[in-house]
Amino acid sequence: MSGPHDIAHYLRAGTLQLAALPPLSLYVHLPWCIRKCPYCDFNSHEIAADQAPQDDYLGALTADLDAALPLIWGRTVHSVFIGGGTPSLFTPAAIDRLLADLRARLKLAPDCEITLEANPGTFEKDRFRAYRQAGVNRLSLGVQSFDDQALRALGRVHDRAQALAAAQEAAQCFETFNLDLMYGLPGQDMAGLDADLQQALALQPPHLSIYHLTIEPNTYFAKFPPPLPDDDLAYAMLDRITERGAAVGLQRYEVSAYARSGHRCWHNLNYWRFGDYLGIGAGAHSKLSFPHRVVRQVRVREPRLYMERSLQGQAIAQEQEVGRADLPFEFMLNALRLPEGFALQDFTDRTGLPPSVLQGAVSQAQSSGLLHADATHIRPTERGFDFLNDLQALFLPPSSRP
Repeated sequence: MSGPHDIAHYLRAGTLQLAALPPLSLYVHLPWCIRKCPYCDFNSHEIAADQAPQDDYLGALTADLDAALPLIWGRTVHSVFIGGGTPSLFTPAAIDRLLADLRARLKLAPDCEITLEANPGTFEKDRFRAYRQAGVNRLSLGVQSFDDQALRALGRVHDRAQALAAAQEAAQCFETFNLDLMYGLPGQDMAGLDADLQQALALQPPHLSIYHLTIEPNTYFAKFPPPLPDDDLAYAMLDRITERGAAVGLQRYEVSAYARSGHRCWHNLNYWRFGDYLGIGAGAHSKLSFPHRVVRQVRVREPRLYMERSLQGQAIAQEQEVGRADLPFEFMLNALRLPEGFALQDFTDRTGLPPSVLQGAVSQAQSSGLLHADATHIRPTERGFDFLNDLQALFLPPSSRP
């Protein structure tokens, strides 16, 4: 357990040479939920709706940020994402205090995107409006499904009626809001997907995030797996989502994200473009660039221990410098999630490496029909997008390949 090193430690000479630092985002993790979903492997912890220690936790977040400030001093923050857990367990007054604390310490861009994740199960009339007044300008609503039977199977604490009420309120309060929708649910067939999709699109969300239900290790579903649609049906479901989304102006701009023009999530795009992000809160991850190195950090995971350690200036549980040999894969793992791909100059700017280090894997991917590449730009083909894991694996360092 530790705090950040002295800034001189990060600025010392190294093997990389970054001409400029990438854009910076802030992620804030609020780790509590009313109930842990059986598919969830995020760092979330069950607590009664009125029991989250909001004031103590906000104090710990402030201490965590204060300790990290020297590492990002003077840099503009272009987006803030408050995720969880269920951040909407925190009152609008608590979110207002959090954003005030952030504004007092950080240089937020004038058009800074500020997203809050919310759960329909914590929805109350006028609550979303109060978040908007506190400074949140983008709401991400974890609906997952509009089918009561599916919601019960997923262990969600809300039902269809609450999901609809929350989505309608979000639409009234926010110009940009996102609906999370899952597919490949227990027992789901194409008709079930169509019903969910029809309802989601009827709400006219500017942004839709789509997630295939997968069985993650160390979850309830890993121990007691439900019957899920086979891979062929799941692929057909994703094709249906993409086709019907495009028909109403929701273009797929990332593997799991669809948006109307002007409503792409800047925060997530910064991740996929290998931008920087500082993560504060229990279990939060950071990726920070310096002139000669790229560093990853992980905060202490358990909320109570995190609060204790943060107040001692020791919120960081793990820190490592990303090795030169690992940077191409780390970059491609993110950038290939975008159908538009990336400019080779962006690869050099973000990693400090010449594009020539990609040449072998790019040639192999091209011969397999997975990549389009020219003198300035690389992007996945339609086949590459469908077989993204195979494409990304080509860029693993030799020592990590199967």
